[in-house]
Amino acid sequence: MNIIEWHDFFVATAGSAAALTGLIFVGVSINIIKILSLPKLPARALLSLILLLAILIVSSLMLIPVQSYLLIGICISVISIALYIVITKMDFGIYKKSSPEIRRLYFISIVFNQLSIIPYVIAGICILIYKEDGVFWIAPAILLSFIKAVVDAWVLLVEINR
Repeated sequence: MNIIEWHDFFVATAGSAAALTGLIFVGVSINIIKILSLPKLPARALLSLILLLAILIVSSLMLIPVQSYLLIGICISVISIALYIVITKMDFGIYKKSSPEIRRLYFISIVFNQLSIIPYVIAGICILIYKEDGVFWIAPAILLSFIKAVVDAWVLLVEINR
């Protein structure tokens, strides 16, 4: 398999991430008063934006022509480790500030965020070691990040109004 065969996937994911980012901004702007009245919701919106930004950045990096796997692996590794640290720190900050009944529900969100981020870390390492075969790990990272961001967008647009 040639990395050029991934081109359409990365074009589609970059465009989709940009569109979903806009949707979250619309959801936040429509419900800004309610979102700001709930102490953990602005951070949750930011987490979703960070996941979508990661998709956009990784997809854009993968579209740059004539890169070495060493450079791709280093970029993905640095981005994913920074992403892991930021999201994990934010998640546990939200978790600690949550009431006990919300903690159980939010724990699922933490697990989902971890499942979205860890494949990026694995992808960076695998690209450094196995070259193109490591790119396959980017797909589950992107797909899980999309699912998490859509769920959060639903919360920001619909569930907040219940």
